Amino acid sequence: MIFHIALALSLAGSLALAGVLWRWADRVAGVRLLTGFLIGVAIWITGNELPTWFGPGPQGIGLMLLATAALTSAVFLHFAVTFTATPAASWVIAGYGVGTAATALSIVWVPGRYAPFAGMTFVAMPNQVGWITSIVWAAIAAAGQLVLLRALLNRQDLARRQIGALIASSVWGLLCMSGYGIVALHLPMAPWPLLGLPLYPVFLVYGILRYELLLANAWARRALAWTMLVAGAGLMAAAVPLLPFENLLGSRFATAVCVGIAFLVLGGPVRRLAERIVYPGGNVTPEDLAAWRQAMADAEDTADLAQRAATIVSRRLSTSVAVSVGEARAGTASAPLLACRRAGSGWQTTLKSGWDSAPPGPRRVAAMFGSVLADEAQRLERAVSLAAQERERQTRARLAELGELAATVAHDVRNPLNIISMAVAFAPPEVRGEVTDQVGRIARLADDLLEYAKPWSVVPAPVNLAELVGGIASRRDSVECRVPGDLTVLADAGRVEQALTNLLDNACAVARHVVLEAERMPGTVLLHVCDDGPGIPPDLRDRIFQPFVSRGAGGTGLGLAIVARIAAAHGGDVALTERPGWSTCFTLRFPEPL
Repeated sequence: MIFHIALALSLAGSLALAGVLWRWADRVAGVRLLTGFLIGVAIWITGNELPTWFGPGPQGIGLMLLATAALTSAVFLHFAVTFTATPAASWVIAGYGVGTAATALSIVWVPGRYAPFAGMTFVAMPNQVGWITSIVWAAIAAAGQLVLLRALLNRQDLARRQIGALIASSVWGLLCMSGYGIVALHLPMAPWPLLGLPLYPVFLVYGILRYELLLANAWARRALAWTMLVAGAGLMAAAVPLLPFENLLGSRFATAVCVGIAFLVLGGPVRRLAERIVYPGGNVTPEDLAAWRQAMADAEDTADLAQRAATIVSRRLSTSVAVSVGEARAGTASAPLLACRRAGSGWQTTLKSGWDSAPPGPRRVAAMFGSVLADEAQRLERAVSLAAQERERQTRARLAELGELAATVAHDVRNPLNIISMAVAFAPPEVRGEVTDQVGRIARLADDLLEYAKPWSVVPAPVNLAELVGGIASRRDSVECRVPGDLTVLADAGRVEQALTNLLDNACAVARHVVLEAERMPGTVLLHVCDDGPGIPPDLRDRIFQPFVSRGAGGTGLGLAIVARIAAAHGGDVALTERPGWSTCFTLRFPEPL
């Protein structure tokens, strides 16, 4: 009796899932074929069970229904080819041809008979024709498995797991069908594998459908859990006659007790199993969320955050996943992408290319991880903003202290310098020249120190860069100007002239040829000051814009630091760049007026 209940549950499940699939037939490749396959499975089960339901009378009809097994396998092969987009049309044609021939053979010549076996009222026993038909449908089904296996080996994306789940469900079905092998071979044991057959259509359909289509909400998870509970209770009720205490308690009471125990004992595990079936690998615990946050908490910038996020989610999903945070990206270009972008006042993560064919579990994990990533991006943005504000505050405080010190030093130094200059007025010319040079150097240092340290601001206004740069370059013979006449920047003309003067003074002191070039980029203007001098020593390149770092023996070390302050005050920056044909290039970036 218990085997007939299992087959009835398999029949009901196949038909119900076929109805669900037909509703979504236009959403997933090959779903109509899968619907046909499930209907074929239902027809085959019906053929096995007709004599059990209605007596020996409809045996002929039952055998004719069983004869369709080879065609059902051909439909499965067709589905595997369509679902995996495998170019194997000849396989499909051959499958339908051989399946049709085997079905015709079984209809013309009787493929077997019905007989009792191991507690089953009636079960189909194959004869020679039945064995030929069974071998044919098994071979066609094996061809479908080969198509799936080939696709599994050739795919590297998240769809690979989906195909793997489909293969696993087919293996499960094969194990269940081994129960009929026990019957066909007349082995001295009950066909216990048939008891797992009710789960085969569920596993098969799960292995195919995508996240949006099947069991994607709490209601569907509860429905699946209740279905499995009812099936378990039904199987337990069917097993009551085998229990030793049935006679002591009475059949109905024992059945009620067993059903109640089934619901109590199996309730929690079945609900967890339903969750894993719907979202395999997608069960995210509070501990997972805390671990993700902790792993990304120390990210220094968006590039670091993207790299950490890609490592975490790729390890969790056991496949390569790319992550982008703002403009920074980590991971391979072909991998599925999690894109975290600023949206309004916050951050939002979306599943971009590569997720369409992902199974439900990975999609769910990715979506939950994305929410954590968005929170961390928001936190990082606030931390970076606060750090920038703190650095600005500390810079202003240091400059204020330095300004007070510079004012005192300049005042206290100028008077002794004047006295020294007057004292050497009657000295020999070579002594007087050396003292004058050193006094001038000290005076320039005092002036630069005051200029660098004193508080000042810029007043940006549209400035014709060609006119400004041309005027500065015209005062130096070795400077060439290559600035378009219509180029305009938003800047303080006096401060820009001061920055360019500092750069040109340094360049002209060491080079024979200096050029000023400008170019327009989206939203910005770049101004290059290049020379053919000896270049910047490697040990100074990383700190050339720091105060008191100089590449010349007589420099104060504050000229480039002042240039950096002027560029930053305009909302731009200055950088040491590489341009073909020049040994040294400084590039100023200014905002372009809208």
